[in-house]
Amino acid sequence: MVLDAYIPFIGLLIFGNIENLILASQGVVKGANPLKLGIASIICVIIWLIIGTIGTNLAMAYSNVIEFVGGLAIFVLGLQSMIESARYNEDPEYK
Repeated sequence: MVLDAYIPFIGLLIFGNIENLILASQGVVKGANPLKLGIASIICVIIWLIIGTIGTNLAMAYSNVIEFVGGLAIFVLGLQSMIESARYNEDPEYK
């Protein structure tokens, strides 16, 4: 099956999309233009799709390491986003 090559990266696909939503909501909270933010988000997703499609064959030997590093990055960015959101909710003047 064609999708078998992507099975080792399924966690990154799921949590990467969740992270994209978190970062987008953080941008809206900061006052970013939702239309520009949505367009930038779609462009980034398409770029990552292209990179991921091409790079999957090259990266299969390192899939466990890539998934760990990617998961760690998603966790750190999500944590940063939540901390920034909590600070903003406590003090709307915080920037």
